[in-house]
Order: sequence, then structure tokens, then C-alpha cells
Amino acid sequence: MTLSSPTGASGPAAAGPSAVLKVTGLAVTFPTRDGDVRAVRDFGLTLERGETIGIVGESGSGKSTVALAALGLLPRGARVTGSVRCAGEELLGLPEARLAKLRSGTIAYIPQDPLTSLNPAFPVGWQVAETIWTRGRLSKTAAHARAVELLDAVGIPHAARRAMDYPHEFSGGMRQRVVIAIAMANDPDVIIADEPTTALDVTIQAQVLDVLRAARDKTGASLLLITHDLGVVAGMADKVLVMYAGKPVESAPTDTVFYASRMPYTLGLLGSLPRMDRGTRGPLRPIPGSPPSLIDLPPGCPFAPRCPAVAQECLDAEPSLSTIGAGHLVACLRWDTLPEDGTPLYAPTADDEIGTASAATGPATAGVTVTRSAASGAGPIIAVRDLVKHFPVRGGKVVRHQVAVAHAVDDVSFDLIERETLGLVGESGCGKSTTARAVLQLLPATSGSVRYDGTELTGKTRKQMRPFRQHLQVVFQDPFASLDPRMPVGEIVAEPLKVHGRWRSDGGRARVDELFEMVGLNPEHRNRYPHEFSGGQRQRVGIARALALRPRVMVLDEPVSALDVSIQAGIVNLLEGLQDRLGLAYLFIAHDLSVVRHISDRVAVMYLGRIVETGTASEVYDSPSHPYTQALLSAVPVPDPAAERQRRRILLSGDVPSATAPPSGCRFRTRCFKAQDICAAETPTLTERGQGHPVACHFAST
Repeated sequence: MTLSSPTGASGPAAAGPSAVLKVTGLAVTFPTRDGDVRAVRDFGLTLERGETIGIVGESGSGKSTVALAALGLLPRGARVTGSVRCAGEELLGLPEARLAKLRSGTIAYIPQDPLTSLNPAFPVGWQVAETIWTRGRLSKTAAHARAVELLDAVGIPHAARRAMDYPHEFSGGMRQRVVIAIAMANDPDVIIADEPTTALDVTIQAQVLDVLRAARDKTGASLLLITHDLGVVAGMADKVLVMYAGKPVESAPTDTVFYASRMPYTLGLLGSLPRMDRGTRGPLRPIPGSPPSLIDLPPGCPFAPRCPAVAQECLDAEPSLSTIGAGHLVACLRWDTLPEDGTPLYAPTADDEIGTASAATGPATAGVTVTRSAASGAGPIIAVRDLVKHFPVRGGKVVRHQVAVAHAVDDVSFDLIERETLGLVGESGCGKSTTARAVLQLLPATSGSVRYDGTELTGKTRKQMRPFRQHLQVVFQDPFASLDPRMPVGEIVAEPLKVHGRWRSDGGRARVDELFEMVGLNPEHRNRYPHEFSGGQRQRVGIARALALRPRVMVLDEPVSALDVSIQAGIVNLLEGLQDRLGLAYLFIAHDLSVVRHISDRVAVMYLGRIVETGTASEVYDSPSHPYTQALLSAVPVPDPAAERQRRRILLSGDVPSATAPPSGCRFRTRCFKAQDICAAETPTLTERGQGHPVACHFAST
């Protein structure tokens, strides 16, 4: 990392005497073969004592680079200029030995992936204690005792015993708690949390955020929270700083950003979000286009190509971050022309119109627009009854043999109606994806029945399943991993047609071009490879491939979880538009309950291999009756500061039990706040108990 002397101040107003972190004129450049990547440009920030600032923006906006620059953790070769002062001391240019001491005391860091930041060769208690004794303030014995106290403070059960366990023996949420304990160890002045809840389930996320609040309050530290989740920011931050193309474009108190933003980019981010607390339907309003390349930025405002309020003056010079109100700074020349009456700034994307020219892709839907509200009267196209999928667990030091059985899916039953969306939700490991793979016959069911349009699929050989494959398609979570990197995307989309012998009969190249247009891609890009596309474009390629054989059912396994909110909104609009025009039925699996409410007609909630509640989206979301559903929904952050301050959280204790030894009776009882003796003795059936929809709970209530 190459350093130069600090430059002048930039960004928010100069720090007062209570400021613990002050960044001015920060710029970070990464030299590459294609040119210099200006990852951070003229960044400024002032963090007061006890304050929490949230930094938000799309991937590649420079959020994490700011944190790594402040901590001196950028790779060798990065050029850094500007000033970063923490507790009055300049950090840029400090020797590594001094930086290491500051990182373990004055300024602490919580990374996104705790597993990669914890040493797999040492117990977690030792790693917490090491942070303490290396500062020379306590002996190793006293440091270990302090480590146990910290693990207990962040909610690790049986802390003295678990301190001797290794990182791989902890769940993701528990590992994140360990990292927070390490950050708290020396009572830092500043905690930088970089996407601390991104890979966690909403229930675990709620626990971690609660621990993070406690850590902030206990240590008196200021918190710099970097995240893409605007709901988390709404509930945690005092101020919000929005980044775009390496620069701050808006900075203000949290309520001002959410209710009175004057930056088109911020308004676009907020408008892209589906709201779990609102049952309204209709297309989302994503920001069109993609962020610019940071190698060769065009003149003028970097956001101009995507901005609905752009004018000639925006193309001439890049606006600076200027004060427009009390504590409100905006980098926009036309902030005073934006509507203030709540009129949406962005129009819905054209994705709901996609497929009109290709409506004849299904013989039963040619020229017909199918609304999902009409789906309730149709018969099931997929009928699942008493589905069971168990996996043998093998062990043994000399001869491997079966030592246990993992109960991944137990007695799951549901119907998928033609032209409707069934959302399948639950924590990681609850059996959602296993259920989907068993429905598709990618995994053989242990027992039970899966029928497609009245035909039994379970027990069929691969050869017997071949005719049904063209009717049952899947879109996976990670588009990059599911697309062959050695094949042009045109060949990837064409492959199903060739495999099923339909290349010529379906029009060959013309059909591929039609599919590209159907999902909003340029057919001229068919010869490009997956790595030459953005994440959202790669997901569109995956959808085009799934549509190639004109399926009737599509399983969507976390199709938007890896995407930024604006790109996610475009994909959701695309899926809804395709469904209405092609008459598709969706089994939609996701951990984002806001997206599930927006797109689903009905919802099924799974816990440890079983469905515990099911009903229409409005029934499940507006009147959750199972304690698990209630906890799940209460844990979802809402991008509304006022609503977040008033919401009541139901925090679940512990983690999901092992599928190899599920609890007797109700499987949720070990974490349930309503559990009684009957819950251990009797397994509740999924029936209607007066709530208006089926619930598997002895004490169901709204």
C-alpha cells in the first residue's frame, strides 16, 4: 500500500471535540492492467463519540474499501491519500506495529465472514484472550477469564465450556458473536462493522444486531455500520451516508434520508425495496442501468446516465457534496427540482412488458394475459403428499458405516396451483432446497408422493423423467456458479434445446434470440461469456435457459439473494411479467421475507424439515399464528425508522437443533416461548385451528 501525505478537508463539517473518527479527502486507487481503478474519491466522514453512522450503496460503491483503508488492511500496491484520524491520531502512514496495536484496542473491526477471520487451529476462547494479553494489560490466565466473560456477554451459552471449542463447531451466528466479542475485548473507541449480518438468517441477524447494540452500549464505542440492508440502517443508525461510484452523494440524519431524501440515487434505492409490512402489489421501481466503470469515469455526475432528473448541467461537471439543510449534504445539482409530494421518481421497468411479442411460447397462453388472482380456481399442477427425505450420516475410523440419519424433510405436503407462486421460507437448514430438489427428482425421495399434472414422479428412472424435465425447470441462487464459464451465453441458453432434440423444431438461433429479448438481454451479446456480464444479467441468462423448453413449472431457489436491491427489483419484475404472460407456476424459495411477500400468492413456512404454517401471503404475514412465524416476521428489518423504533422483536434463543436428532413432539419447542409439556409429547398436525389457515401448533394464536 503506497501512502502520501493528507490533503485538505472534504465532506461533512469539521469535527468537534467529541469526534473519535474523522476522515477527510480520502482517495484509494488500485492500479490494474486496464488502468487505475479509483475505488474511493474525496471521501469525508466525521463520527462523534457514541454515534452510529450507516454507510450504504450498491456493490462496488467503495463502502468496504473505506473501512479497509482506515484500518490499513488494503492490499500492497493500493495508493491511498487523504487523512484518517482516530482518537486524534493519524492512521495513514503509521508503521504496521503501531497499526496492529490500534486495531486491537482503539479501533476494532467486525468482518462480513467470521469463518475466514477466525483461526481454525485455535479454540475461540484462546483467540478472544489473545486480543487481550497481547496488549500486556492482563496475564494469560486473567485474559482467558475475561474472554469467557465476553463470550457470555455476547450470548454464547455455556461460555466456559464453549470457549474450548473451535470455530467449525459453531454456527454462523455464533461465530459472528465470537468476532463481536473479540471487537469488544479492549473497549475500543470505534467499531467498524462491515456487512456483519449479510450471510445470516433473519432470526440470527436479529440476535447479532441485538448483541451489536449491547456491545456498542457496553463499551461506549462509536459504530460505523457498512451494509446494503436499508432496514438494518433504519433501526441502528443515527446518520446515514450514501455512496455511489466511490464518493458520498448524500449524508444526513437517518430520518431525513428515509423521509426527505434529495438525491435521486437514494430515492432509487428506497423505491427498489419491497416492504414486508405492506401488502401492496404491483411492479417495483428499480434504478435503470448499472454503476459506471471506476477506471474511466465520464465527465459530469457519475449517476447522470441512470438519473430520471438529469439535465445538461449534470453532464458538464461533477457536483460536490453541498449543504442544503441542517446536517443534510447532497451531491446533486437538481435536488430542489425533485418532487416532494411522494410522487415516485422512477417508473417500473419494462420487464412487466417483456414477453408480449413472445406470448405464443406456450400454446395455452397465446395472446392471453393471465392474472395471478385467477389462479385460485385452477387445479394443482404439482401435488406433494407426505414427502420424506432422509440422508444417511456415515462415520467410523476403520470401516465407514451409517451412524445416524439426517431428517432433512419429514411429512411435507403442499399443492402448487397453475399460474401461481408458492413461497417457501424458513431458516437455513430447514429443508427448503431439499424439498425443491425432491420435487424435481434431482434427489430421490425416501418416501411420499410427488405428482406433476396427475402423473406420479417418485420412483421414476432418469430415462423415465426425461420427458418431464422440459416442463419442470430450475433457477439457482448463484448465476455465476450455475453457468458454464467456458461456454458463450448463447450456447448455454441453446443447450436445453439441443439436449432434448428441439433445436430445429423450435427455430434454433431465432429461438435463442427470442429468449434473450424475453428476459431483457441484447441478442447481439450471445457470444459473450458469463464473466462479461453483471450479476443481474447472469441471472437473466439463467432464467432464459430455464424458459428455453417452455416449462409450466419453475423452481426459483434463492434467485435474488446475491443481488443488489435495485437489480433484485428488476429480476422480481421480470419474473412477475413472465408469469403473467406465459402462465408459469413458481415454487419460490428465499430467505428475504419482504421479497416473498411481494411475489407470492401463498406462503409455506418450514422449520427443521416440516411445514409449520401455510396460507395466503396476507394470512401468513398479517395474521401469523405459529410462534416461529411470528418470530421470523418480527426479525425482518423494515426500511422505515419510525416503524423500526416501534416494532416488537421476538428474539429466539439458540440455534436450530441438529437434523440428526430432532426434538420429540413439536420440533420448535426447544426455542419456543409458548412451549408446554404437551409440546414434547405430541407432534402437532398442520390443521386449521380457528386462525383461518393451517398451523402446526398446540397453542397457535395471532
